[in-house]
Amino acid sequence: MSNYKSDIEAITSLRTEQGSAWGAINPEYAARMKAQNRFKTGIEIAQYTAGIMRQDMADYDADSSQYTQSLGCWHGFIGQQKMLAIKKHHGTTSKRYLYLSGWMIAALRSEFGPLPDQSMHEKTSVPALIEELYTFLRQADAREMGHLFHDLDDAKAAGDAVAEQTALNAIDNYETHIVPIIADIDAGFGNEEATYLLAKRMIEAGACAIQIENQVSDAKQCGHQDGKVTVPHEDFLAKINAIRYAFLELGVDDGIIVARTDSLGAGLTQKIPVSTDAGDLAHKYNAFLETTLVESAEDVNEGDVVIKQDGKLVKPVRLPNGLYKFKEDTGIERCVLDCVTSLQNGADLLWIETEKPHVRQIGDMVDAIRKTIPNAKLVYNNSPSFNWTLNFRQQVFDAWAADGKDMAAYDRDALMSVDYDETELSAEADAKIQSFQADAAREAGIFHHLITLPTYHTAALSTDNLAKGYFGKEGMLAYVKGVQRKELREGIACVKHQDMAGSNMGDDHKEYFSGDQALKASGEDNTMNQFG
Repeated sequence: MSNYKSDIEAITSLRTEQGSAWGAINPEYAARMKAQNRFKTGIEIAQYTAGIMRQDMADYDADSSQYTQSLGCWHGFIGQQKMLAIKKHHGTTSKRYLYLSGWMIAALRSEFGPLPDQSMHEKTSVPALIEELYTFLRQADAREMGHLFHDLDDAKAAGDAVAEQTALNAIDNYETHIVPIIADIDAGFGNEEATYLLAKRMIEAGACAIQIENQVSDAKQCGHQDGKVTVPHEDFLAKINAIRYAFLELGVDDGIIVARTDSLGAGLTQKIPVSTDAGDLAHKYNAFLETTLVESAEDVNEGDVVIKQDGKLVKPVRLPNGLYKFKEDTGIERCVLDCVTSLQNGADLLWIETEKPHVRQIGDMVDAIRKTIPNAKLVYNNSPSFNWTLNFRQQVFDAWAADGKDMAAYDRDALMSVDYDETELSAEADAKIQSFQADAAREAGIFHHLITLPTYHTAALSTDNLAKGYFGKEGMLAYVKGVQRKELREGIACVKHQDMAGSNMGDDHKEYFSGDQALKASGEDNTMNQFG
């Protein structure tokens, strides 16, 4: 296995072979640059991170406490800072991923400006963001390793053999910031060929896991809004196949497909599939349609569609927009069928979009799925679209009421009120929120927990606080006390924003390339020196 010293030796041999023409090349500098750029292509990243996810899935199957987590990103810097924070606070990036949210691309990265989550943004922005995220993560690696090389140089200069070996060990055992990204391809942005072409671009950018939903592509809605329209199973499976072919074509043989079902909240379909057998998927899909019995020709109006179902002629209920309605209260059954069908036909993980975070609701569906697919696993959206405080306070209220506890002190419809913040009910609800991910991993088959839009909300909150003080009475103190002083006290690396942007790495390269002639930015007059 290659390490820092062996790379130096290999490059030294190369320089010797090239003779005097390579005389200015320092093998140790070249080895450093090689170590700082471990991943050369997005395909390499996808292959590496797919292996990580596969191992994590196996770990979870053996022990459900080994679930994984991620936070959504809309910019490379945001993803970089998350990984830096994870390594800083937890020592390792193990089982921590990034999530690329289609919602955030639509809202924050479209050239049209802010858009709703309806697949109206440029689809090329999806692979572009994947590439951007990995560019920033690779830069984080290069920057941190650059610091390790300076530690090595300092140890050599001091003649400290122990510190030198410590630095070498840190270099050879360095843990990369490159982690899996679960990337949202929405409903595929078109037909199966369009899905395949976009999936290829996403994989080439580094995606090892692609999430696709069973909505109609040109009628796609946010998973937590109304008006969702699903497609028949064969249409969805064609897109799953398209993604698998894209992975195989590019050599990412263990790429991960996350099949998302929106059927729980979707009451409409655009298409009645052709059924040729009473047991086929089309028949099962059509069985959920709301229909009226056709007893004579008088029951059929001009333009009506009539199908034969279980030996009877029925007329599917069609809305003025041409869409067909599903029967009420069939969402759970449709979700279960969607999930089983997807796993039986190429998907690796499931995503069930729900209207609330409720362990038992999710668990009941997973139990039904696991009767057919025992190792079924979910990716779950811990969505900011849920009112977590109200949902869990109401769950506790209902549980206590069912147990016969006196609830006279609480108004179930007003539990969001600050008046309840210090109550026993609030404390119990917060405890359940805190344990939700572990509970759901254990009881509901959730392998991966993510928050789709965390930094959308944190950016808004922090900006609001800064603007309130800076443009008010606090003036500059609002920034100094509320931002910079906290950065310094809490060891936030980007307080040295020039270093974070690569200035010190640039100085190193100038020295490599120009020697004593290098014009560096990190001299005595660099104000970053004020931060120690």
